[in-house]
Amino acid sequence: MKDQTVQERLERHWQASDASDFDAEHEIYHEDALLDYPQSGERIRGRHNIRQSRFVQPNKKRFTVRRIVGSGDLWVTEFTLAYDDVPSYAVSIMEFRDGLVAHETQYFTNGFEPAPSRVHLTERMTK
Repeated sequence: MKDQTVQERLERHWQASDASDFDAEHEIYHEDALLDYPQSGERIRGRHNIRQSRFVQPNKKRFTVRRIVGSGDLWVTEFTLAYDDVPSYAVSIMEFRDGLVAHETQYFTNGFEPAPSRVHLTERMTK
């Protein structure tokens, strides 16, 4: 599959995620896909279960993609996920097989204030 096609599929996936369009959001996954959340130690097996885990999530969620990079069968998306307007910074690593996601790993972190020891070396990032 061409990289441009994968990029377009990923953009559609994240737009659907932001719109809570659960059907479109999960078109990108293989039936037997795995989704890992290392920080909580969870693994969700299968497109149906991945979709259900997101459908039952009670919070209002919004996705803002910062960038998508990759080629071939390995793609990374850096994004902000806000649950009830509280942002969390995330990275999604997607491994493709036959044009669909076979394995995704998502890492999340909360924001933090700059360390005083390096403030003179930094500048504030814009979104």
